[in-house]
Amino acid sequence: MINSDKIVAIANEEEFAECALELFHLQAERCAPYKQYIELLGIDHRKIESVEQIPFLPIELFKTHDIYCGEQPPQKIFTSSSTTGQTPSRHMMSELKIYEQAFFASFEQFYGDVRGWSIYGLLPNYLQREGSSLVYMVDRMIQRSGTGGFYLDEYEKMLADMAADTKPKILLGVSYALWDLAERYAPKLKNTIVMETGGMKGKREELPKAEFHKILTEAFGVEKIHSEYGMAELTSQAYSAGEGIFRAPAWMRIMIRDVNNPLRTLPAPSRGAVNIIDLMNTSSCAFIATQDVGRTFADGSFSIDGRLSGADIRGCNLLVQ
Repeated sequence: MINSDKIVAIANEEEFAECALELFHLQAERCAPYKQYIELLGIDHRKIESVEQIPFLPIELFKTHDIYCGEQPPQKIFTSSSTTGQTPSRHMMSELKIYEQAFFASFEQFYGDVRGWSIYGLLPNYLQREGSSLVYMVDRMIQRSGTGGFYLDEYEKMLADMAADTKPKILLGVSYALWDLAERYAPKLKNTIVMETGGMKGKREELPKAEFHKILTEAFGVEKIHSEYGMAELTSQAYSAGEGIFRAPAWMRIMIRDVNNPLRTLPAPSRGAVNIIDLMNTSSCAFIATQDVGRTFADGSFSIDGRLSGADIRGCNLLVQ
């Protein structure tokens, strides 16, 4: 298995390409569903010599197959949230220390040492189910920071605790809970970054992101709303400091594919379906074709505009039968 220390130390495009190709050839041999998918596409992985040639695994296969190539049984299996009747995705983690290494390094790249912050988690729907990678991440961040905590519907207690807290604060919440807080209390937050993780989870009306952020900025008295972009199938996270423009750590790459030809990637700046390379997915698959729609920009940043219509990605039926 490729060393995770080498991955988080990536400093340039050459190092990224070297690690990506090394990991691709390993996973193309050892991750059985990915190997089968590549073969069904008629691709000989040994002939792949550049990052641009690497095929991406449809994310739906995390629901139906064990996407895993670890040498030992997984230490943890994270699951996605799902509505009634849906099958959740399963992300098998060989070692939790690799996940922790990834999320601490990602956070510190954009916000500095987590010990300099108080982390307040407003994640009711995630706390009320098992297997959430987001809850695991925020819990470890709270432990390392030493201040903050999780809150369900205890809005008044949370606001009182935040008001008494003299450290810089991050209020990290699922979208509908932040909207509820804004609507019911409209608290003017001091020395605080408000960070939303996306998703109304069927609890509130889906709004255009700019409109939703305007509601929150006015209610909380902050200039911008930050965002975290991650998912159960990933090990790493990207962050937005406002305006919905995300930046990813050096070992993570967003690429755009043609919605009518899933094997064709488009150069930046482009809009289309989102492919993600997350090199910290060392024991699953690092090359994922998601169901998100987004844009990439020339400086490597990106935005997420929504979901693919109909959800299913062409090519997935090669294995889902």
